Amino acid sequence: MMHGPFITVPLEFQAPPELEAVRARLSSIPPGHFDDIAQRVGSVDTGLPVRVILADEKSEWVRGVAPWIAGFAIGRSGLIVIFPARTPSYPHSSLEDVLRHELAHILITRAAAGGDVPRWFNEGLAMSAEREWHFEDQGRVLLYVLSNPQMSIEGLNRAFSGDEQAQKRAYALAGAFVRQLMQMYGENMPGQVLANIRGGMSFEAAFRYTTGVQIVLAEAEFWRSQRLWSRWVPIITSSAALWLVVTFLALLAIRRRRQKDADFERKWAEEDGDIHQ
Repeated sequence: MMHGPFITVPLEFQAPPELEAVRARLSSIPPGHFDDIAQRVGSVDTGLPVRVILADEKSEWVRGVAPWIAGFAIGRSGLIVIFPARTPSYPHSSLEDVLRHELAHILITRAAAGGDVPRWFNEGLAMSAEREWHFEDQGRVLLYVLSNPQMSIEGLNRAFSGDEQAQKRAYALAGAFVRQLMQMYGENMPGQVLANIRGGMSFEAAFRYTTGVQIVLAEAEFWRSQRLWSRWVPIITSSAALWLVVTFLALLAIRRRRQKDADFERKWAEEDGDIHQ
C-alpha cells in the first residue's frame, strides 16, 4: 500500500481550435484523478504545472516522431505532447492512457531530480502508473519469451529505439519486469529508488540500497520466472490438450441436449394430460 500526502498535479492544456473538443474532454478530468501516479513514483515536486499540448498532424511537433506514437513527454521541461488524430496502440488503449503514461514520465523525472533513470525502468514504471496489468500484456510477454528466451537490459533499452514491433516488445517486457519487482519489494519500491537517485546515488546503487539485491540478480530472477511460464504454453496448446477440451465441450453439449429433451418430454406429457382431462 502506498503512503504519502494527497498530491494534486496541475495540468495546463493547449490546443488549436479544431481540437477544442478533445481539450475540453481531457481538461474536464478531476484534478485529483492523477494523484495516484504522483504517489506511486514518490513525486516531491508537483508545484510547477505540467503543460499538455494537443497537436494536429500539421504541427511542427510531428517532425521526427514515428506515426504510431500517440504522445511523448519532455521530462525536464514538464511538457507533454499528444496527437489526438492518432489511434493509440499498445500499451495504450485511449488518449487518457496516453496522458497518464506521459505524465508519469514527467513525475518520474521530478522524483529523481533529473537523475539518470534507465529507459526500461522509466517505461515499465510509467506502464504500471498508466493502467492495470491485462491478460494481453502477459500474452505478449509469453510470446516474446518463447521467440527470444532472454534479452539483456541493454537490449531491452535498445528495443525502445527500434521499429513499432520492437517497441511493443520492449513495453511489454519492461512492464512485466517492473510489475514483478513491485510484487517482490513492495509498491513503494519505485519511489524509494527514485528518492535515492535524487539523493545522488546511481540507479544500480539506489536499487541495491532499496531492495538489498543487485539489479543483475533481479534481472536473472525475472527471466527465470518467465521461462517457467513459457514452459506451460506448449502443454496448453498441444494437440492432446486441445482434444481434451473438445471432448469436454462435446460431453457438455450432449448433457445439455439430454436435459432439454427431458424438459420437452415433461412439458409434452403435462400438455397431453391437460388435453385428456
